[in-house]
Amino acid sequence: MFNLATQLEKDDVEMRKVYAAMVRRQIEAERPIIALEADLMSSMAMDSVHKDYPQHVINCGIMEANVIGVSAGLSLTGRIPFVHTFTAFASRRCFDQLFMSLDYQRNNVKVIASDAGVTACHNGGTHMSFEDMGIVRGLAHSVVLEVTDAVMFADILQQLMDLQGFYWVRTIRKQATKIYPQGTRFTIGKANVLRDGADITLIANGIMVAEALKAAQMLVREGIDAAVIDMFTLKPIDRDIIKAYAAKTGRIVTCENHSIHNGLGSAVAEVLVEECPVPMRRVGVKERYGQVGTQEFLQQEYGLTAEHILEAAKQLLA
Repeated sequence: MFNLATQLEKDDVEMRKVYAAMVRRQIEAERPIIALEADLMSSMAMDSVHKDYPQHVINCGIMEANVIGVSAGLSLTGRIPFVHTFTAFASRRCFDQLFMSLDYQRNNVKVIASDAGVTACHNGGTHMSFEDMGIVRGLAHSVVLEVTDAVMFADILQQLMDLQGFYWVRTIRKQATKIYPQGTRFTIGKANVLRDGADITLIANGIMVAEALKAAQMLVREGIDAAVIDMFTLKPIDRDIIKAYAAKTGRIVTCENHSIHNGLGSAVAEVLVEECPVPMRRVGVKERYGQVGTQEFLQQEYGLTAEHILEAAKQLLA
């Protein structure tokens, strides 16, 4: 099992500053990184990096499809392109370019998709994507991740500098809930067991990991022993851990800041139906579009809280 940070407090650093700091370090280490933005440099804390290193940070404007095409061309020159834009635009708006320019041609590009799900908050429904991970996981060679906190984001970004291929990383921009202590290392494609349990398994990713841990604490007070798994790699999903905990607990609840269709819940269900069928519930967005609101309001509105996970768990345990 993984060690956890203490009290589920907010991270000390915003996720966007983790990204900007990584880009700066790689440039200063004379690595061949190129950071591409779609007119969102201030949103991702990249303004100062661009000011100091204008040849390594390119603002391609509000033309997300073009950004992907430019990144593909740069990868062919031996550069290591990192593309950032909001999650909705990094999936829906440029899907054909993700297919044609990156995945089909096996180009070495890393796409950082920020403002995941309800964390888009005040940008509202047009910018609030609940279907993005489902779109991208359908591509043949894509690797699809949703990072949990600043410690994980920093480690994954460092790994991506040395990994070849098309990686799509979903994140929030501001402070995440601190889950992992400094120094934790992560293996892409392998889930993290955060809490062992014998009665039911909660499988979560992104902001829902903290909610799943809270729900597990609520279940303990009712005498129920819940395992919690951080499935930060959606594709390739960790089939072994799903099968092992399905066999151990006999019940699975998935928890995601995404549509229940074609995201984490669907990916886990695919493994279960083929390998180890057990009863399950999917906590996530159900046939809704986004709207303007605070993150707290939106999590309540779309059923993305520890209380909603608790309710789903109780349905299975009944």
